Amino acid sequence: MPTARLGSGGFAQIYTVWDQKTQTEKVLKVLVEDSPKALELFAQEAAVLSCLRHPGVPKIDPDGYFQRYWSDSQRQLNLPCLVMEKINGQTLENILQTYYPQGCPQELVFDWLTQATDILQHLHQRNIIHRDIKPSNLMLRHSASVAGEQLVLIDFGGAKQFERANLGSEARSTKLFSSGYSPPEQIAGINIGPAADFYALGRTMIELLTGKHPADLEDPLTGEFSWRRQANVHPLFADLLDEMVKEDARSRPANTAIVQRRLAQISGALSSNVGHPSRQFTPSVRTTAPAPISTFFLKLEKTLQRAVNNSTNTVRKIIVFIFQAIVQVIRACLDTIWSMLVTCIGAGIGTITGYFLAYRTTWGAEVGELLSKQLTVLLANNQPVLGSEILVFAGAGFGTAWGLTVAGGYGQRRRLLVASLMGIISYSFGWFILQLFTPKDSGEGLVGLILAAVSLFTLGLGLRSHQIVHAVIAAFGTAIPFALLMSLGISSSLFDLFRPTDNWQELWLKIAFFGFIGIFISFWLGVSYYLIVPGLRLLGWRK
Repeated sequence: MPTARLGSGGFAQIYTVWDQKTQTEKVLKVLVEDSPKALELFAQEAAVLSCLRHPGVPKIDPDGYFQRYWSDSQRQLNLPCLVMEKINGQTLENILQTYYPQGCPQELVFDWLTQATDILQHLHQRNIIHRDIKPSNLMLRHSASVAGEQLVLIDFGGAKQFERANLGSEARSTKLFSSGYSPPEQIAGINIGPAADFYALGRTMIELLTGKHPADLEDPLTGEFSWRRQANVHPLFADLLDEMVKEDARSRPANTAIVQRRLAQISGALSSNVGHPSRQFTPSVRTTAPAPISTFFLKLEKTLQRAVNNSTNTVRKIIVFIFQAIVQVIRACLDTIWSMLVTCIGAGIGTITGYFLAYRTTWGAEVGELLSKQLTVLLANNQPVLGSEILVFAGAGFGTAWGLTVAGGYGQRRRLLVASLMGIISYSFGWFILQLFTPKDSGEGLVGLILAAVSLFTLGLGLRSHQIVHAVIAAFGTAIPFALLMSLGISSSLFDLFRPTDNWQELWLKIAFFGFIGIFISFWLGVSYYLIVPGLRLLGWRK
């Protein structure tokens, strides 16, 4: 018998019902979405709950899953229904927002983690993973018969059986994830195992300790997850949480037994530091029932206090956000300007060095003669080819890579030798691409040179993530200004530097050209690193 509507969750409507057989209140979930995906998840939840028997998991009766047919003059409906135990209590999300907006006490969170690990042990032993652990899916059951509150894991709509042999392969089941809590492998849609639950549980506990959503603890520029300064936590406890939220699933605890052993060690350390604190969540205690008018004013007082606290926190967060944004903008500008300056200097030095090797050494003349003969036969385009020019390009590539690596911007690994070698290869490859175009001063040759050289050059810099994105942005961003100059008819001077010549008077033009190439590369890497990649991370593209 329905008594009240609790709300909606996922694809279902949720009601409180009175079970006349057991004379207890229960929860009824009615699936109102008729898509195959919704039906699969709903049936999956019923199947999982039916095989679990743990105080931290809602119970369902053997006949708790059934279907009811509903028809009217316009349509017929088949409504899947699931009746389960009603958990009286609050979610950890509500507790955090209502009583501990700045973060919950360490002892409470440690106790919740201990209980949650025990629940996960029950699931994982049966090859079941929850896949959607977060504060709103963890409740504290209030019961006078139990010392303290029993943690309960709810919402098993995303739970599923897993096979250890298939971990890491492409998933065939319904893709499901919660932003900020789900691990990278789950977002990517591959088969996951217990490590995914550990990741979500670790991030949940960190949110409870800090009072901040996990996404707010990630550096938007580097993606680094930094939270320790936001909470007063024992180092051993913090170390365990850091291991649970490792990006690589292989670096997380392999099973609940490992987590429980670590928790036992941490429990001893916490007890020795603070004695034996009460871990029971008791926000308020009353011995007599207050009058209705008193209850009204108490609720009003709490509501007003919560509103004031929320407003204060919101203003504080806005101020901190604005300050951090200003600092980040200044840092990004200085980093980009420094990189542009050092890269331009490096490109100039490299161009001069390459020019000297090409036209003022016997070795350069020999290389030039060999390449000129081979390319003339290979290309067969009747255009003059001065092979010595490749040394100018190689020197410019070396100097540009050296300067950009020495500048140290954009989170590089600063692999000076590898980056310099890739600079030589990429610019030499760009020179070869230029020889393929007929005539060379048609415009396409210059754009092809820049796109080929800059994209390959960027891939060799040792950037830590989103290498393809950086390469595409830098290559096209660098090519656009030169393409615009050619569209405006300002192109004759640009193509003079590609004509076969060893005239010292033309050196300044080559230095300017490669210097501007270096400046544009640095600028567009700054745009990509500080603007585009953080946006991609917010959308879930982390690598």
